[in-house]
Amino acid sequence: MKTVNVSGLKNNPSQALRMAHDDLVLVMNRNEPDALMIGVNSLKVMDLPGVRKALATALFRDGELSLARSAKLADTPLADFIAHVSRLGIAVINQTAVEVQQDMDTLDQWLTQG
Repeated sequence: MKTVNVSGLKNNPSQALRMAHDDLVLVMNRNEPDALMIGVNSLKVMDLPGVRKALATALFRDGELSLARSAKLADTPLADFIAHVSRLGIAVINQTAVEVQQDMDTLDQWLTQG
């Protein structure tokens, strides 16, 4: 296990990430353990069944990744990922009624121009 302090992490995060590729990295804050960095590839976590899809689903649900990037992370075709999150009750499109109406108005304008 390797250690890095918070200021070292702030000044050179890529070094801590490189260390995490090979081993666990304990982040110290004022001489106290604060966080643990784990290289997902070194532990082969991403190869475990369901991990990619679960991680992608959680990141999409929380708004951290787009739908397309989440599907790519899950290694799933976009249409299949849309069906997956829909089955879980996670909204694929998150818009207000006003935004939906604006989109419909834009679509109507586009269709009348053609």
